[in-house]
Amino acid sequence: MSELAFKSAVELAAMIRDKSIGSEELLDYFLDRVERHNGDLNAVIVLDVDRARERAKEADAALAKGELWGPLHGLPMTCKESYDVAGLPTTRGYPPYKDNIPKVDALSIKRLKEAGVVLFGKTNVPLHLSDFQSYNEIYGTTNNPWDLERIPGGSSGGSAAALAAGLTGFETGSDIGGSIRNPAHFCGVFGHKPTWGLLPPRGHAAPGILAQSDLTVIGPLGRSARDLEAGVNIMAGPDEIQAAGYRLALPPCDKPTLGDFKVAVWTNDELAPVSEETQRRVEATAEIVRNAGGEVDFEARPDIDPSEAHETYSGLLSTIMSSRQPDDTFNALRERVADLDPDDDSPDAQALRRQVATFRDYAQGNERRTHLRWAWHAFFKQYDVMITPMMATPAIPHDHRPMGERTIMVDNEERSYFEQVYWAGMAICSYLPATVVPTGAIGEGLPIGIQIMGPEYSDMKTIGFAKLLEDAGLNFVPPPGY
Repeated sequence: MSELAFKSAVELAAMIRDKSIGSEELLDYFLDRVERHNGDLNAVIVLDVDRARERAKEADAALAKGELWGPLHGLPMTCKESYDVAGLPTTRGYPPYKDNIPKVDALSIKRLKEAGVVLFGKTNVPLHLSDFQSYNEIYGTTNNPWDLERIPGGSSGGSAAALAAGLTGFETGSDIGGSIRNPAHFCGVFGHKPTWGLLPPRGHAAPGILAQSDLTVIGPLGRSARDLEAGVNIMAGPDEIQAAGYRLALPPCDKPTLGDFKVAVWTNDELAPVSEETQRRVEATAEIVRNAGGEVDFEARPDIDPSEAHETYSGLLSTIMSSRQPDDTFNALRERVADLDPDDDSPDAQALRRQVATFRDYAQGNERRTHLRWAWHAFFKQYDVMITPMMATPAIPHDHRPMGERTIMVDNEERSYFEQVYWAGMAICSYLPATVVPTGAIGEGLPIGIQIMGPEYSDMKTIGFAKLLEDAGLNFVPPPGY
């Protein structure tokens, strides 16, 4: 019955609705898989079995009376540890938060429960959600189900690993530097980074924080693009304050076939070179579109300087990430910057200065970013979507050295660890939606995902394009042994 573990959330919810399986039965099935497989993976790090079983029983009883709670009625799922769930710890991998037990659910968790889900646990993250890897002193290290010696990605690494191994029905993560998309890429599942602000993030923050962080978004991961569509539809929309004047009206995907799409393709870049195999996967995906009758352009680019665009993103990212640091850590950064030689313009010195940037620095970065947004807006008047790589390589081996000492090998060339945010930053800096699709059907070995970018608020178009690619064969492939 292992095939049940690898069905999509939408398929599993349909099975519960038509009573092919009960919610409690499916919950027990996933809990059994967690018991059998999670020891090696360490993806699910908090369980809430008693409350989940009570809710699953209520879901079955409600369905027996003809009551349907929502589109995911009775579906067992887990969520990223950084989401507040009443009664469960939210630590963000930071030891001083180990006793932080929220009293209310995050808004997105509330909406998922209103849609019918049965939440039974949480999945692992890196310290402060600030790494491509997912390990911390509280919960330990999460491994990739395709190769336990390799990373699952981060910061939603536990989310993607649990999905790929068939330990849960659905997942939701967050993204500021690829934290939904790189785990989807590394583990071979689907992930969606929404347009900034589309999914209200209240309850996904450090204790006491209410303001939405620039760049940061929350969003779904699943074993099908249809799961992403369901997740966005459930979690998106104005919060209670915004609802006084805003309404959600996402345009649907207006292209019924791949042949209807005009697609730009960015296969590689000297600023962040990708492996030959990664580039081949992007090219092969474009060929699927071309063979379906779609228009494919490998030369089209927005009117931007990629180097300046990446510098703008890096500056904003560093400033925002350092704002999350505890006071003692931030003060230590300020002291290090004060000790720098004023003439030191090395990459390390620049990186340090960005972390203690002034509001004026941030405002100037935001102005440059706004020019980028308008350039992408003009570009997407001519093209429906753009396909790019997600990361330079498949999943890399675990590397817990200090970040400044880490590198990544790309076709036998040593490259910077931090360079790997380049492809993620294209979308995140300019608030663009981006969907990752696994390409296991057109290659062998470790998973490689491709990224689909579109204009702001075209989330249903990038997901719709992903659905068509899935139907054309780019579907989820389970890792061996699960």
